[in-house]
Amino acid sequence: MSPIFDCRDESELLSGMRQARQAIGRGELVVIPTDTVYGVAADAFDPKAVMRLLEAKGRGRQSPPPVLVAGVTTLRALVAEVPEAVERLIEAFWPGGLTIVLPAQPSLSWDLGETRGTVAVRMPAHRIALELLEETGPLAVSSANLTGMAAGITAEDARDMLGESVALYLSDGPSKTGIASTIVDATALVGGDEPIVRVLREGAVDRAQLREVLGDLLEADPSGDAEASPAAAPDASGAEPGSQ
Repeated sequence: MSPIFDCRDESELLSGMRQARQAIGRGELVVIPTDTVYGVAADAFDPKAVMRLLEAKGRGRQSPPPVLVAGVTTLRALVAEVPEAVERLIEAFWPGGLTIVLPAQPSLSWDLGETRGTVAVRMPAHRIALELLEETGPLAVSSANLTGMAAGITAEDARDMLGESVALYLSDGPSKTGIASTIVDATALVGGDEPIVRVLREGAVDRAQLREVLGDLLEADPSGDAEASPAAAPDASGAEPGSQ
């Protein structure tokens, strides 16, 4: 059975982080704690590792995983452009529970699946996740669960679902919120005919908070019966409701 390392214990933290780095380097999967829910992580630049991630969750290439980064500098290297409105979102909500979809940097050599030229990026507000990202570089990370099941809020939850498809599990106790990130599509701000930000999934950051930062650049709020569920919303990132 794949081991769980309790990162609240300093000795297990050191050993777990070392083995997590090594596993990522070998193209294996690792489950990590984040500020939203637990995530299953793979090297974003290793196509075989990304495919292992999708297969472990029971997903196909049509549902590419988001990418977690350690900071804004890495974001700039992954996307074609960071519009001024996105800069404001980053200042307000990063690190934290906001995933931003932007056109990907076309020169990058990677394969996250059927992304349609976009990438969904987030900087998590969690010390263990950030430390690992600093050492490994960008990680493709999706919620640590089987597709269609609730996102794991403990390492034990994740292992019950993902088992030995994951090399090891880093635990930091129950997730603080258990609420997945909000996903916004900002691709229209980069050369789009109608510059607007769409909410693909509501989560840790609500529409009112987004409106305070974006004003009229945020799409109109849904009303009554016309409101679509996040799961049904068209999603340029391919992210499922349980994604990071």
